[in-house]
Amino acid sequence: MPDPADLAVVTGAARGIGAAVATGLAAQGWSLLLVDACAAQPGIGYEMPAPADLDVLASRCAEAGARSVEVHRADVGSADFVASLTHALQRRPAAAAVAAAGVIAGGPGWGTSEDAWASLMNVNLHGTRRLAEATIPGMVRAGRGRFVAIASAAALRAMPQLAAYSAAKAATVGYVRALAGDLAGTGVSANAICPGSTRGVMLAASAEVYDLTGEEEFASQHLIRRLIEPREIAEAVVWLCGPAASALTGAVLPVDGGLTA
Repeated sequence: MPDPADLAVVTGAARGIGAAVATGLAAQGWSLLLVDACAAQPGIGYEMPAPADLDVLASRCAEAGARSVEVHRADVGSADFVASLTHALQRRPAAAAVAAAGVIAGGPGWGTSEDAWASLMNVNLHGTRRLAEATIPGMVRAGRGRFVAIASAAALRAMPQLAAYSAAKAATVGYVRALAGDLAGTGVSANAICPGSTRGVMLAASAEVYDLTGEEEFASQHLIRRLIEPREIAEAVVWLCGPAASALTGAVLPVDGGLTA
């Protein structure tokens, strides 16, 4: 169990993998700061979660066992995110930070809109970087902490029609590995998880990119022959945030049902 003072910050918390991570950490007794923009993103064609979704999750986390739960509506893709989150932390060091905010858009490498490119890079890559900028200094001062980024199997293998998304996620993997190098000897770790096809709104949007009848058609790409559930990714994140992962840093873990095997 975490120390009663341990705080975990989770971005992209209102739904999907972020919500599953928040619930999983709550069940372990973490205190939580749940972050989500709950607002439309330029160039992204599917609906974003609503503020009520973040509030519902906060209640669910409290019921699951979180010591305390706060919500913070802020966009990781915005230049003022670091200042906003720093203010919300009120000088408290985060013991864990999970960059789960993400968006997806399809199109060939030569035919993706400027708006989509901007959102994919701002949310997926710079959102991860901004979370680190807001939380890592406090972790280093405390001499301990866990930083975990949700990347994608698209960072590890070719996926047609997802060049911009793949570029953002591959850059995220590179950033986290270099971050681990910068953190050498500080007591703070940095790791990335690369999920395969995980059930949710983003996978449904991907199905539309490929003109599929639904997200279940992606199951055949996995060796396990089924989709991955958000809670399965969350279990890996919770493990990385706990004592059992104390020797792991700079790792890129493909939790992908064998997609990249």
